[in-house]
Amino acid sequence: MIGVKLNPAAFLQHVADLTRKLDAAQVQALGDAVAECYSRDATVFIIGNGGSGSNASHLAEDLAKGSLRRADFDDPTVRRLRVISLTDCTPAILAWGNDEGYDRIFLEQLKNLARPGDLLIAISGSGNSPNILRAVEWSNSRGVKTFGITGYDGGKLKGMAGGGLHVDSWDMGVVESLHLIAFHWVVDDMHRRIGLRDVPQSEVVVDARLGL
Repeated sequence: MIGVKLNPAAFLQHVADLTRKLDAAQVQALGDAVAECYSRDATVFIIGNGGSGSNASHLAEDLAKGSLRRADFDDPTVRRLRVISLTDCTPAILAWGNDEGYDRIFLEQLKNLARPGDLLIAISGSGNSPNILRAVEWSNSRGVKTFGITGYDGGKLKGMAGGGLHVDSWDMGVVESLHLIAFHWVVDDMHRRIGLRDVPQSEVVVDARLGL
């Protein structure tokens, strides 16, 4: 919790410095993985615990809705992105967690839903959450593509997932915030690929107040 030692200006500067250190190629790779999944009409599954679980829900919601234009909402010809956050089915999480152990809460849902060629985005600040690692291990063995989102030193997840995005910080709050920044770019990128699929890049209009 670096904020206990820093005033707001210093804290924001610290976060800005870490943001600039994010590997843009890793952010792009995440966007490409989601887009490739969409191109095959496969499903994106997202998992995480605590704040990372909240980010999983946030990313799933943004990808499902934010990839579309308002004009697409009632257009049956527009193929939508299949995306599910496995943090959102409370009864399933409670049933598996209570009866069989918390390390199974994502793994067992994947066994019901995932197919070879789907994508699992696994978010873990430490990279060592047992329920995340079990889900990734199973996915790797069943042809489900995996992408790990980590902080700290990346933990076991960094070397286990097929792709990865790493935030080099030991502050969990900062790690989760920077993950979300990267996720918002991925959502914008999918809006470009799906919602603006027929619009030349030169004709894309953004709010002038953004200064772009």
